[in-house]
Amino acid sequence: MILSPEFYERDAVTVAKDLLGCLLVHQGEAGTAAGWIVEDEAYLRGDPAAHSYRGETKRNRVLFGPPGRAYIYRIYGMYTCIDVVTGPRGAGEAVLVRALEPAIGIDLMQERRGTNDPVALASGPGKLTEALGITMDLNGTSLRDGPLLVWSPESLPGRRPKGWPGEVVQTTRIGITKAADLPLRFYLKGSRYVSRR
Repeated sequence: MILSPEFYERDAVTVAKDLLGCLLVHQGEAGTAAGWIVEDEAYLRGDPAAHSYRGETKRNRVLFGPPGRAYIYRIYGMYTCIDVVTGPRGAGEAVLVRALEPAIGIDLMQERRGTNDPVALASGPGKLTEALGITMDLNGTSLRDGPLLVWSPESLPGRRPKGWPGEVVQTTRIGITKAADLPLRFYLKGSRYVSRR
């Protein structure tokens, strides 16, 4: 149950809220790993904290391309993060996926992360990319027809992330210094898998 192209063509705030409860799936050579998105952050056009703020560069070009692509980048020279490109082409808007509740391939995720603690597997943007095996090679790939996909919340019959559907908490973003006061972080209230309460 892959999301439609129109899903991603909306503004980042709307997409961020609607991504909660969806499954981020990576079908790699080692196997399939996936988790429900339980926390994310919106980055807007003209947002001083967004990678697109200073305009298009070689590094951030994916942000200005078609919506529904994965923008993957490194932070602190060691951690990989994944953003979902949103809005009209050229807008430079995206949603950072901050935390997942593990759903598929948990053994593989545990092996990659070196922990059996389900809460520690993907409760942060660097943790979740390591758990799912998401690397820089996937930068710019479509989230509709590649090895990296986003499925709707109904994709696993009888299974749902804790707290979905339910109350969405809206608060300020984490780990940034610019525009840190904007309430553009969203998470499922009942989830214990979020990176920070």
